[in-house]
Amino acid sequence: MPAGAGDRRWLLRLVIAFAFSQAAVSMARPAVSYRALALGADERAVGVIAGVYALLPLFAAVPLGRRTDRGRCVPLLAVGAVLIGVGCGLSGTARSPAALAAWSGVMGLGHLCFVIGAQSIVARRSAPADQDRNFGHFTIGASLGQLVGPVAAGLLVSGQDGAMGRTSALALVVSAGGAAVSLTCLRRIEAPATQAMPRGKARPTTSGKVSVRRILRTRGVPSGILVSLAVLSATDILTAYLPVIGEDRGISPTTIGVLLSLRAAAAIACRLVMTPMIQRVGRTVLLTASCLLGGLLCAGIALPVPVWGLALMLVALGFCLGVGQPLSMTTVVRAAPAEARSTALALRLTGNRLGQVAAPASAGLVAGVAGTGAPFLMLGVLLLGAAGLGVRSTPRDAAPATPQPTPRPTPLSAAAPEEPPVAADECRHRR
Repeated sequence: MPAGAGDRRWLLRLVIAFAFSQAAVSMARPAVSYRALALGADERAVGVIAGVYALLPLFAAVPLGRRTDRGRCVPLLAVGAVLIGVGCGLSGTARSPAALAAWSGVMGLGHLCFVIGAQSIVARRSAPADQDRNFGHFTIGASLGQLVGPVAAGLLVSGQDGAMGRTSALALVVSAGGAAVSLTCLRRIEAPATQAMPRGKARPTTSGKVSVRRILRTRGVPSGILVSLAVLSATDILTAYLPVIGEDRGISPTTIGVLLSLRAAAAIACRLVMTPMIQRVGRTVLLTASCLLGGLLCAGIALPVPVWGLALMLVALGFCLGVGQPLSMTTVVRAAPAEARSTALALRLTGNRLGQVAAPASAGLVAGVAGTGAPFLMLGVLLLGAAGLGVRSTPRDAAPATPQPTPRPTPLSAAAPEEPPVAADECRHRR
């Protein structure tokens, strides 16, 4: 059966698996921040620990993408789920900020493996007309995990009577269990090796011949990477630094967890209506407008607004940020050479991890100098820059959202050019 047609249960299984793995990571990230604070770390150290989460993936993404272009994806998903579980569980036993940073890096490497494998499956099994929809539904799994994870972390973590060290460790161990559950959802996600690829093509095996420079010079790939970097950096710093904002403003961990989940719920709502929005305004306009509004909302979080105002801003911000990830995936997949799509997606993830290394570390320095609200001003500038640069280099809706109708062949002399001429005596036989 061609990818993208008929049975789409593979996508449902992939969304469920991604939801559990993302819930584990989304639960662990704020728990790591709270555990770092309990171990005596300051705002700068929290930023460094958040950056180490992306350090190992920064160097591993492209080799993993090359490997995925040449082989199957499910083994990479399984390795990713195991590494997430190990990183979460051992972060709960860490006794120093340095050990916490190391296990956070293992967790980040596992998340990278899972995401590369999962995105490659979606790209392989989706027909071109279904890519926006399937990537949008795929990222609903991420949003579901981001919805559940912070709430669970907020409920488990408590700072009363000096209990934050113990309760944050409990949250990290529970998140390891979520990663283990995702392993049980990986059956029959990937198409058999003998199944036809979209458009009847065999799976490419020569991705190593496509250079990274050629991929990066392809129109549409740099803008997709840039938008994805900005959006993920915003999501990452929100997850890591909203607890710091909460501590500074006297907001409880439970409330912070609810606020982060509101943002994730808004992202889910956005992805459910993404196809009608693309059909109405176009991919480029939607992507640019969401980055512009998201930048303004990120800067607004730095203001001393009440909790209800913060909740409204996070809902609107979640809706805006929900656009960026799936559309940046579609942009990169459509622009990249067909035989190197997994490598192109890995380059996109390399950009994400570069942002996750640089943005939290920069945010920690900025927070140490200018206060806890300053990182959100920095995020606002980053998103505004992504909107301005992305619209200049992104092809304007080059690929339509729906397949174009095939014209009916015209009779006699207007036959298709590639059809060979028919001999005169053969014509007499046909009569």
